[in-house]
Amino acid sequence: MNVRRSAAVLAAVAVIGAATPAVADPSPSPSQAFPSALYGGTDPKYDGVWRQSLALLAQDAVGVKPAAKSVRWLARQQCEDGSFAAYRPDPTAACDAKTMLDTNATSAAVQALAALGGHDDVTGKAVGWLKSVQNKDGGWGYSPGGASDTNSTSVVVGALAAAGEKPDQVEKDGKSPYDALLKLALPCGGDDDGAFAFQPDKKGELAANADATAAGVLGSLGKGMVVEPGKKSDATCEKAGTPEQAAANGAGYLAAALAKDDGHLMSALAGAEPQPDYGNTADAVVALAAQGATAQAEKSVRWLEKNSAAWAAQSGPAAYAQLIFAAHATGTNPRDFGGADLVKQLGATGPAPQTAEKTTAADEKEDSGSDFFGVWWYVGVCLVAGIGIGFLFSGRKKKQQP
Repeated sequence: MNVRRSAAVLAAVAVIGAATPAVADPSPSPSQAFPSALYGGTDPKYDGVWRQSLALLAQDAVGVKPAAKSVRWLARQQCEDGSFAAYRPDPTAACDAKTMLDTNATSAAVQALAALGGHDDVTGKAVGWLKSVQNKDGGWGYSPGGASDTNSTSVVVGALAAAGEKPDQVEKDGKSPYDALLKLALPCGGDDDGAFAFQPDKKGELAANADATAAGVLGSLGKGMVVEPGKKSDATCEKAGTPEQAAANGAGYLAAALAKDDGHLMSALAGAEPQPDYGNTADAVVALAAQGATAQAEKSVRWLEKNSAAWAAQSGPAAYAQLIFAAHATGTNPRDFGGADLVKQLGATGPAPQTAEKTTAADEKEDSGSDFFGVWWYVGVCLVAGIGIGFLFSGRKKKQQP
């Protein structure tokens, strides 16, 4: 759902790796590197808002009230214009032209804060910003002005729906998000009929992408990350004249892809051996359940119960959230997911849920951004120690078309 930060992570490794080991000043300690309000223990530079949003949204989906300071941290990541970046180490510093604004982080934050309630001012400004950067084809790219892609357009659709908007009425030059998604859907009758592409390639051709298809099904249905099981459907692939038919076609492609590999999707990263793709399998389960393709969704969630524990433990809060979304969508108990309590495991990656929390002076100071140099100290220590970036954050843009 969100390995869109992977290229940037590798770029950061290259830049820092070229520096001298002097960056590893031994005076701070790793425990000081990140805000205590944040979920996860890895550098949040590329996914802080995303993983925080998923963690809070997953907790809300299972009836857990997240820690107030964690919710407050997320809301304070917003820029004045309503947008969110992947991570702002000092939220008291104004966003400027160098701030890397992010439609995906913005949309995830909207979905989380809308679900939690009480943040209409934040979500309203965020939706206003998303509308302001909509492309002429009706869709969105990862960054403002970037070419529309299925994943970004779909996560924005989820944010619009969560904020009470009607996505089909959010238009630019007469085009809605659904117009953009229909153009990214492959026709029936081919090897990959019904799938969605991430983006057209340089020749304008569409290539099937399971990750984009899972996102495209949800976007075409006007759904966000948390869904209820849809009405049972066994629709066959037909010409996609409507977003609903495009969703049905995409679900058919996903069901076939999952069935081919014993209930899960496979990764296909260049230069790497194919291996099970746990995150995209979880996303596919959510998409199938939303569409009503419950038989394959239930088979695949059973596979996740048996096989996803090590991946989730390594990948952290966003991964636990994805599994909780898959469990929720299929009526599976996330507190007994193959014998594991996903809710407890997610909670252990961040602050304890609310009971009778009080805002403290320490919390306020922490939000001021004093952790900035600690973050980069910690990255430097990891690199010097040879740890590097051991895994790529679970999720979306890893299969971006060249």
